[in-house]
Amino acid sequence: MPFREVNSKMIEATVLPGQRLFSQRGAMLAYKGEVSFTPNIQGGQGGIMSMIGRRVANEATPLMTVEGSGTVLFGHGGHHIQVISLTGDTLYVEADRLLAFDGTLQQGTMFLGSQGGVMGMVRGQVTGQGLFTTTLKGQGAVAVMAHGGVIEVPITPQRPVHVDPQAYVAHHGDVRNKLSTALGWRDMVGRGSGEAFQLELSGSGAVYVQASEEKL
Repeated sequence: MPFREVNSKMIEATVLPGQRLFSQRGAMLAYKGEVSFTPNIQGGQGGIMSMIGRRVANEATPLMTVEGSGTVLFGHGGHHIQVISLTGDTLYVEADRLLAFDGTLQQGTMFLGSQGGVMGMVRGQVTGQGLFTTTLKGQGAVAVMAHGGVIEVPITPQRPVHVDPQAYVAHHGDVRNKLSTALGWRDMVGRGSGEAFQLELSGSGAVYVQASEEKL
């Protein structure tokens, strides 16, 4: 894994010759060694078509290609950082939550409606995250940002997980998601908790939940 957690808001990345990382622009705090940072215009490992797809979907966060030999400290906005290891599966995450990721991972864009139909589209509007999300697939590590720390909640076929859409960070595995409503009489008369919508994730995998309902 190229990332080491220095503390809850900072990671150290090891950059090796012949390998590369991608990071959000402005996320580099300090570095040692012979390391270069260049604007990425090809959409990561997904190539130019991946970049076009993300721009059409308004899911394009400016990236830097990191190469050379040395170590780099990353952090951004004082946000908490969670490092996620992928072993061949796909991570679904909002582009603005990506701090840095392994150059071996293939990046793409997925229409939320394809996971949950119309309700998947509704989820994008309720969460304020839009109708598309970024995918990262393969073997490697991803550093994502969140408010107030992150917990990984396992998802099993026998036990779906319900998440407040505003607290959702990312998920991976063979997982389906849909938006469900929990409207009761208290919501109708204005005395409900405000958590009228829940994101239900079922299948096999894990969901990452932040300890806040605040967007980045």
